[in-house]
Amino acid sequence: MVVRIDIELAAKDAIRPAKRGDLIIVIDVLRATTSIVTALANGAKSVIPTATVKEAFKIGKEHPAYLLVGERNDHKPRGFDFGNSPETLTNGSIQGKNIILTTTNGTKALIKSEESDCVAIGAFLNAKAVARKTAEIAGKKGTDITFVLAGEKSHFSLEDFLCAGAITARFPKSTVELSDKTAGALLAFKGAIHELLESIRNCKHAQDLVKKGFSRDVDFSGQLDIYDIVPFFRNGKAISLSS
Repeated sequence: MVVRIDIELAAKDAIRPAKRGDLIIVIDVLRATTSIVTALANGAKSVIPTATVKEAFKIGKEHPAYLLVGERNDHKPRGFDFGNSPETLTNGSIQGKNIILTTTNGTKALIKSEESDCVAIGAFLNAKAVARKTAEIAGKKGTDITFVLAGEKSHFSLEDFLCAGAITARFPKSTVELSDKTAGALLAFKGAIHELLESIRNCKHAQDLVKKGFSRDVDFSGQLDIYDIVPFFRNGKAISLSS
């Protein structure tokens, strides 16, 4: 069976692939999906996304052992355990912990995609694993795949587009059919691959993060295929599966 691959360029359109029954891959390279992949790869038990800081605090009050992680305007909210810097989620303090995560864009994109039966979480860090696992699931279920790009405040983000291209480059070529948007993402990634980090650093959101002191986050987020896990968002939480 041929699996069709499409892209929604902004999370506000996420409801459409869910209604079509597509398998959805949510991407927010800078930084939510990168943080989720990193946390789960480093031993976190689950990640619970929320749309608001208030909701995160509410869940945290009900579950005092859970860690509060996230950002607003790129900075850690007061009272949170960690900001949305993925590299900080590589230490032993998250081992076996449930994490409550709220971000400006990425967690909202996940929540908007929740009507789909299958929502995977993608980043450069796990591009190969995501391609392998989602192609396998879509082939077995007879469904198509749609990337949902979180973007920056509902606007197109080039780094998310490049990441969709990176994952697309790793799909088995004989079993997928690309929309024009997906083919464009693949071409963009192929054009950037030899200077990928520099291409990501030239994106507007990356430039904003660098100005605010988060240059290491940009560099960390631009690494390809360092984790072999695929987080899936189910029943209000993200949990990991090996690829």
